[in-house]
Amino acid sequence: FDDTIRLRPRDSEALNNRCWVRAIIGDLYAALQDCDASLQIKPDSVDSLDSRGFVKLKLGQPQNAIADYDQALRLAPRKASSLYGRGIAKIRINIASGHNDITDAKAIDPSIAEEFARYGVR
Repeated sequence: FDDTIRLRPRDSEALNNRCWVRAIIGDLYAALQDCDASLQIKPDSVDSLDSRGFVKLKLGQPQNAIADYDQALRLAPRKASSLYGRGIAKIRINIASGHNDITDAKAIDPSIAEEFARYGVR
């Protein structure tokens, strides 16, 4: 992704993909910068909003993660990763409806919990 971004610095998708990879490996502040840059180029990118929510969740910012997931879900109400991430974030701050989000996410994608667990989020 570095090469793509070097050649096309306004490639929102490449920035989001690098954000996601950095989030998975734990380079969270660099990931956040990539997500923010992607969203500056394409503010309505569901995938970038979802990725940034994930980064904020891993950074221990559940309220900020919820805001990103809410925005992603307004654009794509059945995005399992956004529902699941928002559910985890809500549970972390004792919002009971987080369990509903997790149930809804699992109905869409039964393997979503395992996917998040592989990326270090339970």
